[in-house]
Amino acid sequence: MIPIFTSAEIAELDRRTMEEEGIDHARLVERAAEAFVVHYRQRYTPARRVYVFAGPGNNGADALAIARHLLAEGYAVHCFLFNPSLRLSEACRVHREKLVEMPLHRLTEVKDAFAPPEIEPDAVVLDGLFGTGLDRPLTGGYARLVTYLNSLDATRVSIDIPSGLFAEDNSLHAEQAIVRAKETITFEQPKLCMLLAESAAYVGEFIVAHIGLSERAKVDMRSRYLMMRPEDAARLLVERHRFDHKGVYGHGLIVAGSRGMMGAACLAAKAALRSGIGKLSLHVPGCGYAIAQTAVPEAMCREDRDPDYITHCLPESWLTAVGVGPGLGSYPEAETMLQKLMEQYRDPMVIDADAINLLGQYRHLLSFIPPNSILTPHPGELQRLTCYCETGYEQLNQAQAFAMRHQTYVILKGAFSACCMPDGHIVFNSTGNPGMATAGSGDVLFGVILGLLASGYTPGTAALLGNYLHGLAGDCYVAEHSAESLIASDLIAYIGQAYKQIRNYKE
Repeated sequence: MIPIFTSAEIAELDRRTMEEEGIDHARLVERAAEAFVVHYRQRYTPARRVYVFAGPGNNGADALAIARHLLAEGYAVHCFLFNPSLRLSEACRVHREKLVEMPLHRLTEVKDAFAPPEIEPDAVVLDGLFGTGLDRPLTGGYARLVTYLNSLDATRVSIDIPSGLFAEDNSLHAEQAIVRAKETITFEQPKLCMLLAESAAYVGEFIVAHIGLSERAKVDMRSRYLMMRPEDAARLLVERHRFDHKGVYGHGLIVAGSRGMMGAACLAAKAALRSGIGKLSLHVPGCGYAIAQTAVPEAMCREDRDPDYITHCLPESWLTAVGVGPGLGSYPEAETMLQKLMEQYRDPMVIDADAINLLGQYRHLLSFIPPNSILTPHPGELQRLTCYCETGYEQLNQAQAFAMRHQTYVILKGAFSACCMPDGHIVFNSTGNPGMATAGSGDVLFGVILGLLASGYTPGTAALLGNYLHGLAGDCYVAEHSAESLIASDLIAYIGQAYKQIRNYKE
């Protein structure tokens, strides 16, 4: 998996790399600049003038080195180096000297007043003012400079991270003092903030430029944040054998649905069946029995004694997985039903939607959650389960704390859905697209995970692989159609293609 390091860990990773290779920071900057330019020239031709805004630190050193490489490749480049304190970092000083040795260089060093240049709309502005080492919001002249950059019609591209944005927690940032980039070309790995919703307006699209930081140090440092790759999903996938039968792949039970909400139950059931489960039972209210029997003929159906809601469900001992929540609804007997279900079934469960809301409303139910269960809240459901959060970073911390406290897996759904593990690690998903922001998508995720869990995958593997498979099914659909047209049932239809992609990667 790809480790996602914090700003402090990135500094240590840089130090370890330089120590192991016997190089200084200026040489590491050179490597970063070379990697940046490879990605830059794939997107922007020399016909577009480049304006580079460099700060006095190591991010500014990156910017000056990049400017030099772009000059060598025929780009028209004008650099502005901001040095009001008359103190450049050593790497910044070295790369300033290298730049001024270049023929046709244009470097303006700003030590006091800054006269903003006229920048044409088709130009590219490279933001290299401040990097991951920033520890306070920008104020004064730098804040005004950022406001000026954001006012330009030119395309803004940030180097490593938008200036003014913190690598992790941005709860105290000043919105008006952060560069709003169209693209960010970041070094070695995404920064944690780039995986959180509140940073999207500043980061734009992010591209990772690998610069060869120490692999040994990455292993030693053991980041608590990770991201799934295709090869990780391929390693998790279990092979099927010719003489396997349906009993090998388990029997799951889905407890879902209420009057007017049977679609959620049917979507979850179909997703579970497509994920490879051997047998599936579906417990629904009386009003949903005919619907479920007709819509999901492959599932066995159990009818609750109540016509509108599920009020009584005791699981059989031979079930290999139980999931509860989609379309369940809110009704007086729900609390008792859920408590008895969790009391009777002590193996890991999949808990979603209204079942999560019940846990939040009736706090005593938390003690009945079977260890290693998988919860799949969206941010609103997480808030009911924990507390109000201002930012995605706070939500992530709350989900992590809940997972550790209750020894569960919590998948916080979003653009990069995060699986918070009982041991404190957080694994971000790398698949999925905006088309999946559609009603029923969460019911499909629930069903996929339930199917994997019932089939014999461990809870951790079911959570990680289910999350990845769900997003990949969405990507497979969008590759053939469009994000706008995607609906939840399309995800189910493309689970097979997603499996095929993972298996092909494995082979």
